[in-house]
Amino acid sequence: MDFIEACDGGGKAVILVHHWKRKGGFALIKYLRHFWLAYPFLALKIFIYYWQTDRLDMMNVYEVPVLTVLFLFGLFELCSVGRGKASRWIFYIIYTLITVLMFADAAYSSYFGKYISVNQIYQISSFGQIAGDGNVIGAAVSPGCLLTLIDYPFVLYFYRLRQKAGEKLFAMSMRKFVPYVLAHGLLLVIMICAWFYYGFNPYNLRSVQKVNHIEFFTYHTNDILVNVVGKIQRGEVDREAILNTMEEIVPKSSGDDYKGVAEGKNLILIQTESFNDFVIGAEYNGQELTPNLNALLKEDTLYFNHFYSTTGVGNTSDAEFAALNGLYPNDERECYRLYVDNTFQGLPWILRDAGYGAYAFHGYVKTFWNRDEAYKTQGFEHFYSQEELKMTEISGFGLTDKEMFRQAVDILKKKEQPFFSFMITLTNHIPYELDPSLATLELKDSDKGSTFGNYLQTIRYTDEAFGDLIQYLKDAGLYDNTMIVIYGDHQGMNMETPAVKSKMSQFLGREYNYDEMLKVPLIIHIPGLGEAKTIGTVGGEVDIMPTIANLMNVDPGQPFVFGHDLLNADEGFVAQISYIGKGSFIAGDNNMIFGIGKDGTVESGSAWNLLNGQRMNVNVGLCQQYSDRATELIDTCKEVLDYNLIADYVTH
Repeated sequence: MDFIEACDGGGKAVILVHHWKRKGGFALIKYLRHFWLAYPFLALKIFIYYWQTDRLDMMNVYEVPVLTVLFLFGLFELCSVGRGKASRWIFYIIYTLITVLMFADAAYSSYFGKYISVNQIYQISSFGQIAGDGNVIGAAVSPGCLLTLIDYPFVLYFYRLRQKAGEKLFAMSMRKFVPYVLAHGLLLVIMICAWFYYGFNPYNLRSVQKVNHIEFFTYHTNDILVNVVGKIQRGEVDREAILNTMEEIVPKSSGDDYKGVAEGKNLILIQTESFNDFVIGAEYNGQELTPNLNALLKEDTLYFNHFYSTTGVGNTSDAEFAALNGLYPNDERECYRLYVDNTFQGLPWILRDAGYGAYAFHGYVKTFWNRDEAYKTQGFEHFYSQEELKMTEISGFGLTDKEMFRQAVDILKKKEQPFFSFMITLTNHIPYELDPSLATLELKDSDKGSTFGNYLQTIRYTDEAFGDLIQYLKDAGLYDNTMIVIYGDHQGMNMETPAVKSKMSQFLGREYNYDEMLKVPLIIHIPGLGEAKTIGTVGGEVDIMPTIANLMNVDPGQPFVFGHDLLNADEGFVAQISYIGKGSFIAGDNNMIFGIGKDGTVESGSAWNLLNGQRMNVNVGLCQQYSDRATELIDTCKEVLDYNLIADYVTH
């Protein structure tokens, strides 16, 4: 007996029930009873996505969730127009791609603070080398990102239910066909209109800007248009206009302080993996974290305590690219792949022109970040990697820092002087795994096994390696005639990870923010200098090459240098790209670090005081000027690289 019939018990009810049964009414009830459940799962997916990408606080931009809901619901409906295997598989493929992309956005944003770009597809090989150790991914990416997959099996199940319950489009009667097509057609029109209004409307630019930065579909559509279609349409470049622009926006240096004080000396430039500045001079549990570097700062050393990472999406490789060449990387792709065939005139070539040998050392595989190919055009004569070095002591990713330094000095002492040696440390690489036999820092029980505790342990090890390096150079008779420059490539403690931010805030005694996260040390040690000095000029990795050029009295020989000599700086200014977002900057004149809003606007950005780490009120007018300058520095440098303009001045 039917439920409705039993409840009513009257003849009219029986007639109505049978009428419904003949017209497919119960099928409709069954269809609704199951199918509508897909929509809460879709809504949950949207909520989790914006939560995991840290954009819920921007949901006052009403267009963002509305558009995402509209697009996802519309996709679900439109793919239901057809019936059968073909339409099912079309939906499965599209929805799988959307789900994977949302997961990728959430994972990438949990570390870099922004959505992934089509350009990062080209970096899969480099990321794959990192991902070989699953602990690296686990330490860098929030596990909560997996929640973006929670809806996937349910939505596919409900879609299949609809497919079974529905009726083939062209088998419908005209009475059903017309409203069905009109309903879906109207939905399609609404989707298209909304997309163009909020994504491309020239009369609604502020809303367009916000939506294109935040909303899932419009961001990725715009990303493809800019980074795929835009490249195809690229035209000619005005070299004189670029030089005029550089004259206006590149920070300037005047004077000749310290000029040539290291002329003729060997140069060892060391890029230190994940080395935050806060560890310099700090104590933990009654122990110095960096006793060897602390001692180094007291004699014959220039220490820059407001120095910042200027990496792009290539992270470590982009840090060295900026340091070697005085060029900004960009947010498109790692420079060692994108510009591998360009002509460069950075430190290796400049010093080779001055009679130096140029050698690079790294305790991991030579193909990592495409270094084996990139170093050829960078100007290194030889690259000593895992393939040539003896893997006598391994911890974490590869050869330990102490062993890398020892073997490097053994090689260098046999080389003709003067030489330039570029070394990249490795032991302090995330996830900060150190063989227990090498650990010397006494950790609190609460910090053992944590990212914070492991980081401090590897920091202490790397500092000990620096102490050993000094002794190796002295034993080899190289120390007195060698300038040693040490800098960090990027942060080790990422504030985008809540547990890390909480622990770091506790350790520092104040909120851990971008001002401290992006700051890395720059230490220049010149035996015989006769002074020890801390310099507060704001600078970044892009400034290393011109600063060293002044110390060694060598000329870059081409005008496309976007950094400046920090020892004679008229101002301190650094543009930012990764982690904090393009349009962000650090300005020494105002002692301010500014992070652009995740919607791409200055108004929703944040500012911190460089001296005390406290939040500052955002002066929209001033910050907009600085932000425009920072963006122009990145874009102008990209033009120089895209069109290989350095080749107009040098040949190799």
